[in-house]
Formats: sequence, structure tokens, C-alpha cells
Amino acid sequence: MAVIHQTTLKPTKLELLTDWLPTRPWYRGGPDAPVLAKSGGFRLDDPEGEVGIEFMVATDTASPERTAYLAALTYRGAPLEGAEDALVGTMEHGVLGKRWVYDGCHDPVLVTELLALIEGRAQAMAQSISDTPDHDVLRSCTGAPLGAAGFTPEPADDEDGTRVPVPRGAVLHVHRVLTPVAENPPRPPQDALGHVATGWPGPDGTRLQAVFMTLRTA
Repeated sequence: MAVIHQTTLKPTKLELLTDWLPTRPWYRGGPDAPVLAKSGGFRLDDPEGEVGIEFMVATDTASPERTAYLAALTYRGAPLEGAEDALVGTMEHGVLGKRWVYDGCHDPVLVTELLALIEGRAQAMAQSISDTPDHDVLRSCTGAPLGAAGFTPEPADDEDGTRVPVPRGAVLHVHRVLTPVAENPPRPPQDALGHVATGWPGPDGTRLQAVFMTLRTA
């Protein structure tokens, strides 16, 4: 189980994302920097205990529309070889020292554990509390296991989010701009092989919900 340290981060995660988000093709903001607030999310555990895995909802409050983005992040104690273009930035952790922060869709540890979550082999964990499952995160999967051991992701970003080809001819679509739905719980599209869905606090005290990831055939 990952240990969540209550300590300082310099720069903070939101400061790193403020610079990084506008460089993405799925960013919806204008020329001004986003004004980000951490709105929720969840974590996954790395079985080896080396890589931090977080799915953060970061809401841009710069306009009344309040766009909610999904940042899939990994935190490493050393650079990830071959992932220079996926580096979000580095920060100094008050307990662990220097950490390299990556867009986790390029990180084989995140993608492998995300597929394990979809298949029901991994448990979503609370974002800010150690050793605590997050039972609000829902998942589904149909079909044969994907067999993602040793898998190297080759993701592609477009205006709709990030698509990651995965084994057995499937594609994992990470929805970077979260669209709240009225369904409770949120359901995947009828043609989906699997999905992950959860919620986050809205500005008026309500709980917004959306599908975060969808697994489809290529």
C-alpha cells in the first residue's frame, strides 16, 4: 500500500499543471494561464512500491464554465528512460526528495495498473489517505483478460483526450476533459469493453460524476 505523506511540495502539483495543461491539444482554455483547483480524484498502488500513481481532477476556475481536467500522473524517484517528452516537471518532496512527474499515460506502470483496475484485479485507493480503498470508483470489463504484463504504451493526444493502444486490439481512451452526466452511476457507451467512472465535488456542494476512461475495440 502506498503511504501518503502530508508534507511540502515545491513547486506544487497544481503549479506544474498550470504550465503543462495549456500545451495539450485537449486544453479548452484561452491564452491566459488556467486558475486551477484540485477537485478530487483517486490513486492506484504500484505493486513494486516505487511509483506513485494519481488521477487528479483539476478544475480551471478562470471562467464561469469551470472546465474539469483529468491529469493522469506518475511520481518517480529517478527519470523514466525514453519518456522525456512526457515529463510534466520536477518537484522537491519534503520527505522523498526530488521527484520526476510524468504524464502517466506514457508510463507503463500506470497503464498496467489502470488496466488491472478495469479488469477488477486492482483496487482504486483514496487520493489523500494511506491504505484506504475508494469505493466510489466504479469499473466494468467484458471479454478476455488483456495480458498487459511488460506492455509499453504509445499514447496519442488529440482534441478529445488521450488514446492508448493496449493488447488484444483494444484502445484505452482517457477522457481528459470531464463531462458530468446525470446518470448515477455513470454508464459506459454500449459498445465499450470496459470503463472507469467516479465523481468529484461540484462548486455548489453537489457531486458531479463522469466516465473517466473507456476501453474500446480499435
